Amino acid sequence: MISVIIGVMKKLYVDHLAEKKIRRGIQLLDGRDFQNVTGSDELVNLHNSKGQFLGTAYLSNQNKGIGWFLSNQILDLTKEYFVALFQQARQKRHSYEKSDLTSAYRVFNQDGDNFGGLTIDLYGDYALLSWYNPFVYNLSAVIVDAFQTVYPEIKGGYEKIRFKGLDYESAHLYGQEAPDTFTILENGVRYSVFMNDGLMTGIFLDQHEVRDSLVNGLALGKTVLNMFSYTAAFSVAAAMGGASETTSVDLAKRSRELSQAHFDASGLPTDNHRFIVMDVFEYFKYAKRKDLKFDVIVIDPPSFARNKKQTFSVVKDYHKLIAQAVELLNPKGTIIASTNAANMTVEQFKKQLEKGFGSIKHSYIDLKQLPGDFATNPADVSSNYLKVYTIKVNQ
Repeated sequence: MISVIIGVMKKLYVDHLAEKKIRRGIQLLDGRDFQNVTGSDELVNLHNSKGQFLGTAYLSNQNKGIGWFLSNQILDLTKEYFVALFQQARQKRHSYEKSDLTSAYRVFNQDGDNFGGLTIDLYGDYALLSWYNPFVYNLSAVIVDAFQTVYPEIKGGYEKIRFKGLDYESAHLYGQEAPDTFTILENGVRYSVFMNDGLMTGIFLDQHEVRDSLVNGLALGKTVLNMFSYTAAFSVAAAMGGASETTSVDLAKRSRELSQAHFDASGLPTDNHRFIVMDVFEYFKYAKRKDLKFDVIVIDPPSFARNKKQTFSVVKDYHKLIAQAVELLNPKGTIIASTNAANMTVEQFKKQLEKGFGSIKHSYIDLKQLPGDFATNPADVSSNYLKVYTIKVNQ
């Protein structure tokens, strides 16, 4: 790639492979596509090797990629541009907005809504805007202005900084400040959330369809083991769905306090619901020694984790979780296997599951990916990062 400065706009010539990717509809720009170009926090014009205009993009380093393709037109990122984007995104989510059972959902999702590097979630009366790179962060004033125009009823907004380089992760952006903790509704279930305490909020909104399956029959009368439980939102859903007992396991010391807050928000007593602060692999050993068995096991690990004894990578090690979970499963039990690893395809994930099951007979009941509010780019499989299999073990 050769770069030429044209006024305040940089003109970039891309090679044939990068051109093909862009024409297929992939918006994420990868450093491997270009030669000697890094994210430089600016809007650029892209042209092919013959000098033909391909469209407008921006360059900015983030956790994945070096920028985003935006449009095959020349763009000016004005308030009006973002107002139009947010209006289109809001129309897509009309059914969520009209729901009496859910008050927390995503209203803007990166390239699924044609602007990578930005997500916006609603938590009741409050908005959460996440900036994934410096370029988008530097546009925050115009983006917030446009968002308030499209969502004037939202009382206040917060931001999360999801790139390196700033000295804070979370802050109040505008309007009314939220209480330190407050409750939201999801599928009729109440959860306790917080807006300004690090990068987390107390719940992962992309899993609301999985939790809904636990509320509506999957957990009825069952004993449930929830591994890598974080704030035990899956356990709350299972308890609301009639689980006879749940066990939530997470290494984070704060997980017990946050899990209790979810149960309290829904008015659920915790007599038959346990919170265990322990490494998951150590708990597998403990449960096997104690001959503990469960009807449903939920496995939702981080993509990568490291402790003093070992490292864990979903891409390489997920099969170990399945193999150990099967040993704790009651006959005809169910495993809910989840990953949010964008660098892992559905096929690769299924291979890990098959390796874990080995010769044990099992049936795939359901595959869930991102729900409708988490709009995805159909041209880019990594955009639909969530993969959750419900699996019945037949022995």
